[in-house]
Amino acid sequence: MRIDKYLKVSRLVKRRPLAKQLCDAKRIQVNGKVVKPGVVVKVDDVIEIRYGNRIVEAKVIMLKDHVKKEDAASMYELVRQEKLTQIETAFVDDGE
Repeated sequence: MRIDKYLKVSRLVKRRPLAKQLCDAKRIQVNGKVVKPGVVVKVDDVIEIRYGNRIVEAKVIMLKDHVKKEDAASMYELVRQEKLTQIETAFVDDGE
């Protein structure tokens, strides 16, 4: 499944166009590599998402084309969730 679709279906990102924008801005990594929206994710891949001052890291547990809102969180396991300080955020936004 494409990363942009997975992020939307799992509700890690609200909308697929936003997932594409995050990929284009180099804010999405899969297994430590910056990815484009068309990259295919597999079970056991680790996705890192940088939202402004937050970093969320999730391990892919399941791939499904459609899930109910209440079941979306079962598609991944949160590995790490951290809030960056203002200094760290500036460093990350400047192209780390």
